[in-house]
Amino acid sequence: MKRFSQLAIPYIVWAAIMLVLPMALIALYSVTELGNTIISFSFTLDHYVKFFTDPDFLIILWRSILIAVKTTVICLILGYPVAYYIARCKEKVQNILVLCITIPMWINMLVRTYAWIGLLSEGGLIWKIFHFFGWNGSELLYTEGSVLLGMVYNFLPFMILQINTALCKMDHSLLEASADLGAAPAQTFLRVTLPLSLPGVINGITLVFLPAVSSFFIPKLLGGGQYFLIGNLIENQFITVGEWNFGSAISMIMAVIMMLLMMAVRRIELRNQGGKGE
Repeated sequence: MKRFSQLAIPYIVWAAIMLVLPMALIALYSVTELGNTIISFSFTLDHYVKFFTDPDFLIILWRSILIAVKTTVICLILGYPVAYYIARCKEKVQNILVLCITIPMWINMLVRTYAWIGLLSEGGLIWKIFHFFGWNGSELLYTEGSVLLGMVYNFLPFMILQINTALCKMDHSLLEASADLGAAPAQTFLRVTLPLSLPGVINGITLVFLPAVSSFFIPKLLGGGQYFLIGNLIENQFITVGEWNFGSAISMIMAVIMMLLMMAVRRIELRNQGGKGE
């Protein structure tokens, strides 16, 4: 046992350097202000006050949460039926369908998002299809709809795979027992299948919402800089404005929001498993 503990030391050191240390530096930057010299600084909460007292920043935060919720709901509505269908197929067909879903994920997300620019821009394939059927509206690109489409496209596989995993692990004898007791297919789904698939649903919601709420390059590319989210604000503070302290404060606010969400999800999961959620 002691030998295995010693083997874990390099991984603990790596995690401390690559994960804990950067977060500690961001936390330090968020509550400090540089003085007249490089090594002098003072503690302050002005960066947090600045964020919560400026209505523009709060609007950006609300917009980010709202589009993340929309993305999560759409992914759940689209992903659950697909995962359910895959789970009911034969094993060989399941493997093929899961492969079809995961193949696009082998390509870098940035490259996949760039592809949507060509499809949605004026003269692109989707634009031509819409105009062929008589649509004469405004441009498809650089809108909230295009940003939402890009997020759903990139994060939908996470929802499908998580729900499919939960459905495949389900004890199918329970479905047979439900049918033997005279339950209709709809009753079996609502009272057996859906409750047993909730862990996958919860994991899928987590894996979709967290990256969606902090995404910055999808709204930057498909929104054309006109649709500003919290991830773009953080990037702007670090790279363009150079306000590292304020950018760190925003990052810590988002980190707290994400941790609270994960704690809530964990509590729901424990309650679903019959625990006390403590």
